[in-house]
Amino acid sequence: MSVIKLPLLYIGSKGEKTLYTLFDSGANLSCINPDFIKDIETPINLGRVRRVATASEGHYIEIRERVILDFYIDDVLLSDEFLLVPNLSEEAIIGAATLQKWRIKLDFERDTVIVDPKVAKLQLV
Repeated sequence: MSVIKLPLLYIGSKGEKTLYTLFDSGANLSCINPDFIKDIETPINLGRVRRVATASEGHYIEIRERVILDFYIDDVLLSDEFLLVPNLSEEAIIGAATLQKWRIKLDFERDTVIVDPKVAKLQLV
């Protein structure tokens, strides 16, 4: 199994931070380790707790909060929602929904991520 993990700059209302980010097409949603969020953004309560299945059969993680963050890939500004996952083994994970939303392509031969700058054209600069 190939893995791509890159440092990305995340920006929120409280500040910014570079986090090592795993690109995982097997994860439905993007998520972030709560330990790294306090200096970037204030979490938003989900209202209803989400129970997310893990790889261990019958084991679930309860997700209670999310954040909305901007992040850069190759100088292209993107934005999405990240679930705060307790005890997440990675600093951040970009999941399939974010990959599809921004048409991000994973190049495992070159261990790189490709994003077309045209996908972000609608953003105000």
